Amino acid sequence: MKEKYKFFIKRLFYYFYGEKFFKRLNYDWSIYPSRIEIIQKVIFKEKYKNYLEIGCDNDENFSKINIENKVGVDPLKGGTLRMTSDEFFKNNKRKFDIIFLDGLHTYEQTIKDINNSLKFIKDKGVILIHDCLPKKIWNQVVPRIYGHWNGDVWKAIVHSRTYDHADTYTCIADHGLGIIFKRKNRDRLELKEKNFKDLKFGDYYKNHNKYMNLVNSGELDKIFNTN
Repeated sequence: MKEKYKFFIKRLFYYFYGEKFFKRLNYDWSIYPSRIEIIQKVIFKEKYKNYLEIGCDNDENFSKINIENKVGVDPLKGGTLRMTSDEFFKNNKRKFDIIFLDGLHTYEQTIKDINNSLKFIKDKGVILIHDCLPKKIWNQVVPRIYGHWNGDVWKAIVHSRTYDHADTYTCIADHGLGIIFKRKNRDRLELKEKNFKDLKFGDYYKNHNKYMNLVNSGELDKIFNTN
């Protein structure tokens, strides 16, 4: 009965989402640094002073960041400004040393937030993006159908890997932490698929390192030192 139920669920999933790929990545996030640890380490090492966070929710992250100046944007709660990221970027005139994106976890909104962030990040600054490494197909389905939701943020990372003007990595930590520098792309991804929204979880799984340009937390000094 249990196997029949699993088969039915998979058939149903395929009917709605057009994909039958149920292998998973075996990340154990409990053994990796948290996003807060990494953000704070970067701030301290690079002597950053100006921080922007998009998507603050209950301030779980924002309240713990120690930096001279910080701005938090969320339409519902948390942070310092009550508005959408689109509204903020439309009227913003400030430049930031570090921008952390943890807003709506969809490809469309994340790539928009990345592109806007590239306009307002300082030349020696960095953009960080949370939830870039879903372990299972269920984690990345849009709209959300599962407990922990990464959304399809990973597709925005793949997209930005094709840019000439942005250098993109993914740190294996805390559900995946995208790292983008505003500099020449040092390992540009060549991809025939130009409609990034159409990428499948199977593509992500089979081309995991190639698509995501994976680094571990011990390699962060190296990629920052080339900035």
